[in-house]
Amino acid sequence: MSKGNIGVTSDNIFPVIKKFLYSDHEIFLRELISNAVDATTKLKTLSSVGEVKGDLGDLRVRVAIDKTKKTLTVSDHGIGMTAEEVDKYINQIAFSGAEEFLNQYKDKTEAIIGHFGLGFYSAFMVSKKVEIFSQSYKEDAKAVHWSCEGNPEYTMEDTIKSERGTDIVLHIDDEFAQYLEDATIEGLLKKYCKFLPVEIAFGKKKEWKDGKEVELDEENIINDINPAWTRKPADLKDEDYDKFYHELYPMQMDEPLFHIHLNVDYPFNLTGILYFPKIKTNLDVHRNKIQLYCNQVYVTDEVENIVPQYLTLLHGVIDSPDIPLNVSRSYLQSDNNVKKISGYITKKVADKLAELYKADKEDFAKKWDDIKLFIQFGMLTDEKFYEKATGFALYKNIGGEYATLDEYMDKVRDQQVDKDGNMVLLYTNDPDAHYTYIERAKAKGYDVLLMNGELDVHCMSQAEQKHEKLRFVRIDSDTIENLIKKEDAAKDNYTDEQKEGLRKAFEALLPSDADKLKYNVTCEAAAADALPVFLTQNEFMRRMKEMAAHQQGMAFYGQMPDSYNLVLNTNHPAIQALVDKTEGQDEKMKQLIDIALLASGQLKGEALAKFVNRSVELL
Repeated sequence: MSKGNIGVTSDNIFPVIKKFLYSDHEIFLRELISNAVDATTKLKTLSSVGEVKGDLGDLRVRVAIDKTKKTLTVSDHGIGMTAEEVDKYINQIAFSGAEEFLNQYKDKTEAIIGHFGLGFYSAFMVSKKVEIFSQSYKEDAKAVHWSCEGNPEYTMEDTIKSERGTDIVLHIDDEFAQYLEDATIEGLLKKYCKFLPVEIAFGKKKEWKDGKEVELDEENIINDINPAWTRKPADLKDEDYDKFYHELYPMQMDEPLFHIHLNVDYPFNLTGILYFPKIKTNLDVHRNKIQLYCNQVYVTDEVENIVPQYLTLLHGVIDSPDIPLNVSRSYLQSDNNVKKISGYITKKVADKLAELYKADKEDFAKKWDDIKLFIQFGMLTDEKFYEKATGFALYKNIGGEYATLDEYMDKVRDQQVDKDGNMVLLYTNDPDAHYTYIERAKAKGYDVLLMNGELDVHCMSQAEQKHEKLRFVRIDSDTIENLIKKEDAAKDNYTDEQKEGLRKAFEALLPSDADKLKYNVTCEAAAADALPVFLTQNEFMRRMKEMAAHQQGMAFYGQMPDSYNLVLNTNHPAIQALVDKTEGQDEKMKQLIDIALLASGQLKGEALAKFVNRSVELL
């Protein structure tokens, strides 16, 4: 037997590992399993080049719990280690100057494990003692037993081990007794090791018989060693992709709309499958569903540093050994490879969408409402994606017809360009509430877009910035004549004094709710067949309030009361009759105001009941 000190210059290394990695303590199992798989893979490689002779035999990695001894054991049949290799890889921690290490990294949890090759030492986060039993594949090598109780002192001695490979035995600390529970360990294995390339066995399979759970003779294999993303696209059918999607997300009921298979080996290595789910509302619900793997080892589902923010709405898997990770494999470090990978994924996604649109525009339009939010988010946050997406981003009108912005502008160009040469695109976010306004627009030969999505208001502003002579205007923001001015505004024959008297008379009868609603009464010479009184809402202020709901820096607008214009149509006979005679006409004027409120969907509750009763009385 030999004794010694692990190659560090401070007794503090183990307390640091335990303390600063506490929040990530479950990764110990992933690190030990990954090491076991690496040892097995190395054995296969040596066998393929003739350095290991004969049948390799059983290569499964096994995980076992002994509740009596309070141990958790990870066993492999890989290359094993000699005493010299244990001394090199275990006893000599891969950094120089522990004091410098402690000073530099004691406040940086994410920097400790992995940056210095400390994966094996993560075992001490949950163990009061760790033992290694290893038999090398090399002929005449003696088996070795190594033991350490969580301090720099260790013992190492020859032992007898009947099979090639390594057993790591963790004597679990009482504080972490949950790691002696089958359900906890199986959960971690399924989380981190579900797609490792070597079979991982944990206990026996179980099934229900005669009302109770019975253990079978067959081993319980945790993982799928050939997941879909590691196979060639030519070998996969659509049903294979759908099956793998539900393997990733067993609780997801909807089928994905379509997928992209990633496979590149230069200038970096990247494989994976990305799925387009149905995304209709609430961006946050759909985020962080992409799983990141490194050589089939699960790392994280927080991939913001790997892909642009909008791509986090997709589902699926990305696997790359070229993405730099620290030892815990849970924190991503930005470098040029990451930027290249991000750019590649963005291009592949944009190219796939463009391909689908060109191949079958009708089918693409059917899927549009389910992928619209994703594409708009991408256009708003990624300039390169915006440039590509203009060729397949669609707009829908109230008739259910779809077109790209360029296609739509070509369609309405003859009718919807005003006298100053501006293209004016009319839209509604509520066809029922704006029915009256829409009918007025249709009577003029205008088309109306349906813009009721979560990001529509932001996308309209972006399109206006990209196109100098383009304006989006909601259908209720002004009189139809003013929305698309073809000529100078019409005039009436009333004096300013007459209009002011009329305005004040109506203003005195408006609902009083200044904190939430603000009305501005104006007189305009609209068409004689338009409503006598109607509401409009300033496009700029209303849009700012809507955008404030998604942008914290615009909270000021969100706190302002809703502001409306109550327009008195001086060309309508009902208003003309009131110009010089407002006294004693309160009921009539209230009726006209309520008609305007009703037409815009604002007349509710008690006010609506009074309107109905007043209408009956007037009859």
